[in-house]
Amino acid sequence: MTEPTIYKGLVGVYADVSAVSKVMPETNSLTYRGYAVQDLCEETDFEQVAYLLWHGELPTAAQLEAFRAEERANRALSPALLRVLRDFPKDAHPMDAIRTAVSFMGMEDPESADVSDAAQRRKAMRLFAKAPTAVAAANRLSKGLEPIEPDASLPYCENFFHLVFGKVPQPEVIKSFDVSMILYAEHTFNASTFTARTVTSTGADIHGAIAAGIAALKGPLHGGANEAVMHMLKEVGSPEAAVDWLEGKFDHRALVMGFGHRVYKSGDSRVPTMTKYAEKMAEVVGDRRWMETSRVLAKQMLERKNIHPNLDFPAGPAYYLMGFDIPMFTPIFVCSRITGWAAHVFEQAADNRLIRPLSHYTGVEQRAVPSLAARG
Repeated sequence: MTEPTIYKGLVGVYADVSAVSKVMPETNSLTYRGYAVQDLCEETDFEQVAYLLWHGELPTAAQLEAFRAEERANRALSPALLRVLRDFPKDAHPMDAIRTAVSFMGMEDPESADVSDAAQRRKAMRLFAKAPTAVAAANRLSKGLEPIEPDASLPYCENFFHLVFGKVPQPEVIKSFDVSMILYAEHTFNASTFTARTVTSTGADIHGAIAAGIAALKGPLHGGANEAVMHMLKEVGSPEAAVDWLEGKFDHRALVMGFGHRVYKSGDSRVPTMTKYAEKMAEVVGDRRWMETSRVLAKQMLERKNIHPNLDFPAGPAYYLMGFDIPMFTPIFVCSRITGWAAHVFEQAADNRLIRPLSHYTGVEQRAVPSLAARG
């Protein structure tokens, strides 16, 4: 019998078709519904991009107004969910908190069992609106602080800062955050998106698919890398120490977080835009240490290993400079990526086939069960 070709990690395997986004490695470009993400960052905002991902086109002024109104009307958490959040362990990772909160939202959602396209879209909006409230509430409760009610007069990104810090920062900070949310929103069949599509293929509801996506995103080889990047930069400490620190990693063949990508081989197309806005954050805060350290590391990695940074590399210090706790970085990613996950849930369900790959067995051949006495 001819042994099958095994594609570990599904490298190079096309599992389905999609019209949501496209990575073009030959030009290091990423598009959402045909629009280059760097152009979307400069010409639109995150709420417009969320609409684009779900509906296929950018909204008109009237469509955007209705979309924003629906999001603002769905931000509040139920008293029952707030009680659950209060009971979470204070040292629980925020990713575990938001994953559990999403599952709870699914249990209490009035359309939980309805997997029609219209119901899934309504539930996606509720998740989109409530996730920032849950992330911020869990963060504050872990510090012994009371959650802050969402402010329906504020746009999405401004409201998130209000929920976390109780105040809205200057426009330059909001713009940098908004850009990060656009860049993190979608990225084809990445690990968490494929996980969400797999769950959807079973006929499960969107809350289950999103909870599974969150579980996949927590890993440091996927979404958790932005947290790992900031821990790494703090370990390096300064631009002057960066070269020696990196040499130590090379000597031990250790993984350097925030570098390399499964798809991009000549650099992640999102990095220049995120770096631009991370630099703006350094200027606003008046602290260039992290960006200078990043610059040295990136230069050395390219010269020594020919490996480029990925989006997590500038996003980590950008979020840190915004004032967010490091464990908050990946939950912020969740709030963004819910838009992409939901777009894929809609797409998978519209032309569904159960995702069920094969495995090539390499274990012991079939054998008889020995008696207990024979086993000694």
